[in-house]
Amino acid sequence: MLRFLRIKRLAVIDSVEIEFAPGLNVLTGETGAGKSILVEAVGLLLGDRASGDLVRTGEDAATIEAIFETGGEELLIRREITAQGRSRAFVNDELATAGALKDLSGRLIELHGQREHQTLLDSSTHLQLVDSFGGLDPLTASVVGAFDRLRGCTEELTRVKRAAIDRSTRQDLVSFQLGELERARLKPAEDEELTAARQVLANAERVERLCAESYASLYESDQAVLSGLGHVWRRVAELAALDPRFQPFLDAREGIKSQLEDLALFLRRYADTIEASPARLQQIEERLALLERLKRKYGPTLAEAIARRDALRRELSELERSDQRVAELERDHAAVRTAYLTVAQALSGERRRVAAGFARQLERLAGELAMEQTRFHVRFNEAPVAEPEWSARGIDQAEFFVSPNPGEELRPLARIASGGELSRIMLAIKTLTATSRGWSSQSGDAQGSASDAGGLGASIDGVRARRQGTGAPGLIFDEVDAGIGGRAADVVGRKLRALGSEFQVLCITHLPQIAAFADTHFLIEKRVERGRTQTFVLRLDDAGRVEEIGRMLGGAAITEGLRASAREMLAGRRPGPGTGVRTVRGTQAKGESTSKGESETAKAKPRVGRNSRP
Repeated sequence: MLRFLRIKRLAVIDSVEIEFAPGLNVLTGETGAGKSILVEAVGLLLGDRASGDLVRTGEDAATIEAIFETGGEELLIRREITAQGRSRAFVNDELATAGALKDLSGRLIELHGQREHQTLLDSSTHLQLVDSFGGLDPLTASVVGAFDRLRGCTEELTRVKRAAIDRSTRQDLVSFQLGELERARLKPAEDEELTAARQVLANAERVERLCAESYASLYESDQAVLSGLGHVWRRVAELAALDPRFQPFLDAREGIKSQLEDLALFLRRYADTIEASPARLQQIEERLALLERLKRKYGPTLAEAIARRDALRRELSELERSDQRVAELERDHAAVRTAYLTVAQALSGERRRVAAGFARQLERLAGELAMEQTRFHVRFNEAPVAEPEWSARGIDQAEFFVSPNPGEELRPLARIASGGELSRIMLAIKTLTATSRGWSSQSGDAQGSASDAGGLGASIDGVRARRQGTGAPGLIFDEVDAGIGGRAADVVGRKLRALGSEFQVLCITHLPQIAAFADTHFLIEKRVERGRTQTFVLRLDDAGRVEEIGRMLGGAAITEGLRASAREMLAGRRPGPGTGVRTVRGTQAKGESTSKGESETAKAKPRVGRNSRP
């Protein structure tokens, strides 16, 4: 669950600290007060894309920090965003990527935005909801892998077939280029060796002279080095007899003599190998010119020209046996296609089985959300999907059909559902997926059995029995009340409280019927102080809740009649004994302070309880 949230210098928020509680946490306030900014801040902590426009005007950076409790452990997540749009993320004070935050978010919190219910109007999202409800992730992963292999095999087969069409023309070109390279008989580093040889031949006379002079100095001259060394070693031997420190040099004399003799022998042989021939020099020049031309055409280096030759050999071989290659690929493609169909059909069967329980449970939950006569059906494609329409999602097409009124036939959800109906259906779906995703190793049958035992309460009871101590993620609903009111709002509030008995639920709402069900109530206010707009978060006590719900009922002018109605609404929605839902009273947040002006405001406005202002 989300236990603590601190936001600094984000949009109209200068500094806010909020301590959330278990159960249903409700956030209310006037439109534009900044409620959705809090949700956006949580989204940034979960890896959403950051923008420098979010940083408060005149500030260098914004910071969002939160403490989550999961599996009995605390997790500190921090996101820093600069005015230039750069961001850094930290998990327990260690750097993390935005992708890592997204991976982590699945076990921390689920965020459902204001317009998320509009996604129900897109039938392409319906399969994913069925898969999520049925816990079909292993099967869907198998289908994705099989489709990737099928797509790769299809692309390779298409490429080879396309190459076969132009085979004759391509084969002539490849044969010509390969012949040119093979006639050259290229050898690795040949150009470097020939360049060195050309350098020697161009200076042949000088090389021969230097070799002869060096050999003579070592062996043949009157002052030959090797002859003179004998005198040196005799004297060193006498010195070693007097001082042992000369002995190492004396011991090395044979090695020194051997090296000098090797040098003399190499000098004589090297001079004998030099062919001071203009014809040989011309031959090297022509070979280097040929290599340079091939490098310009196939290089730019000799190694790349050789690699190009080897690639042309392989391509020519492939062209010559393209018919055989096509036959091999067609066999492979048929095998991969069969494997894909096998897993896709298995997934399709599971989807159809799960969809029946999904529709049955959704009808029951819709009934609990003041849509008692609603019928719901997941309609799959009857005819097989054409092969070009196969995808990583499988071979299914599905769409939600609904009949909200008795006597009306089932029609596509996108065509007949009102905004309020969409909101309630989305809440029911999120209830089903939240209570099934990730908390049970059992799939559709077990879930269906739990639902048959009694709707939302049975779903949550089943989750409670199967959790085995695992920390559940929190749920955030941003204005789930869009398009509803009256009795429907009352039952939505009851369902949110029921969810809050098992999950931590954060709900932004404009309806007093929903706010009255809160275990913990926060008021979001926007004020102008010292010429700057700022958002404040106030945790309300009982008196503060009466004032706020009175405002939501009647507007700015709060009469005693509205306060009486608010008290009656709150009293009628307090959890009864044995419900498992606990009421959380407002307490002062950590590190908060109340200025003199704020104290006066609290006296003038009894609806304000403890103040979580920055």
